[in-house]
Amino acid sequence: MSKIEAGEIYTLNDENGEEQEVEVLGVLKVEGAEYAVVAFVEDIQEENEEDIDIFFLKAEEDGSLSEIENDDEFDKVTKAFDEMMDAEGEE
Repeated sequence: MSKIEAGEIYTLNDENGEEQEVEVLGVLKVEGAEYAVVAFVEDIQEENEEDIDIFFLKAEEDGSLSEIENDDEFDKVTKAFDEMMDAEGEE
C-alpha cells in the first residue's frame, strides 16, 4: 500500500538549503518502486498549468521522498509518466 498520496505537501531543501514546498500530483509504480510526481506549491497556486514544472521523486521505505540520481532510473520513470499521460488523453 502506498504511503504517498496525491495532494500531500512535502517540504524539501533545495540546493541552496532553502525550503521549498511541493505537492504530490500523482504516484507512479515502476519496476516495483514508487515515485511521486510533484510540482512546487507556489507554481500550482498560480494555476497556469502550462507553466507548472513537474518532476519525480523516489518514495523511500520510510515514506520520505528522495531525488532520483540514476539517469537510467530517471528515464524509466519519465517514460512511464509519458505513457500514463498518453493513456489518460485517450480516455
